[in-house]
Amino acid sequence: QVYLVESGGGLVQAGGSLRLSCAASGSIFRVNDMGWFRQAPGKQRELVAISTGDGNINYADSVKGRFTISRDNAKKSLYLQMNSLKPEDTAVYYCKAGIKRRSYMPESDYWGQGTQVTVSS
Repeated sequence: QVYLVESGGGLVQAGGSLRLSCAASGSIFRVNDMGWFRQAPGKQRELVAISTGDGNINYADSVKGRFTISRDNAKKSLYLQMNSLKPEDTAVYYCKAGIKRRSYMPESDYWGQGTQVTVSS
């Protein structure tokens, strides 16, 4: 079994900051790409930021300059520092990771349960 557990969501005023964390645990051989996605009510899930296994980072245009993604490979953890939050950032934020459970197994995508971020105006 593989588990992704997010934490750090909450309610914050516009202009404030939050830091999300995601920890992978269980039967894991290697973690490859890790990313943050979000889904607002009535909208499709969208990519926020991604940290690839070979060290590349990409952000959605809507969060560039405000959000910072980072990871600690030793802890199999992913973080998202969110600054200058706006009401339109309100959504459930999900962590996703590409994980190989064994060296001989193909990589599979795993999702966390999501954490709510609410930004009030």
